Amino acid sequence: MILLGIGANLPSEAHGPPRATCGAALDQLEKIGVSIIKRAPWYRSAPVPMSDQPWYVNGVVRIETASAAQQLMDLLLQAEARLGRQRGERNAPRIVDLDILAYGDQVIDADGLILPHPRMHERAFVITPLSDIEPGWRHPVSGKNASEILAELPPDQQTERMPDAAGRHGTEWLA
Repeated sequence: MILLGIGANLPSEAHGPPRATCGAALDQLEKIGVSIIKRAPWYRSAPVPMSDQPWYVNGVVRIETASAAQQLMDLLLQAEARLGRQRGERNAPRIVDLDILAYGDQVIDADGLILPHPRMHERAFVITPLSDIEPGWRHPVSGKNASEILAELPPDQQTERMPDAAGRHGTEWLA
């Protein structure tokens, strides 16, 4: 199972507000040969670590691709650039962020790619939407499933499920 994180907290000239840019990122994924199998709802979330920057829009998708992990990461970096991302300092505000969270049960630390994502288990904005679509997913290092990781997160990380285009907040519209 391949899981990607999508996030943004700055508007894009080409796409508008962060949520629209996240939607454009979904389109970019399809253009680079990625099939979206499931998509979590979008969440509005406070920046981590806490700061005065704008809140983020975050989501998680389960995908299929013929690309190996490193090749997929290269494709995601290219997609970010096409969407207007300019890399700066760590944890800075951004137009878009595309991360490989997990690539099957692979554990990788080579060539700038670390899998599973090294901080995903500490972040509600990742684990909350991941739990919506794959509550039984197991972290390949800790062995804990997404629901267990979610239950262990500190309560100070603020996330709010955003309604879909029809105004629903439930999970009945998950892809």
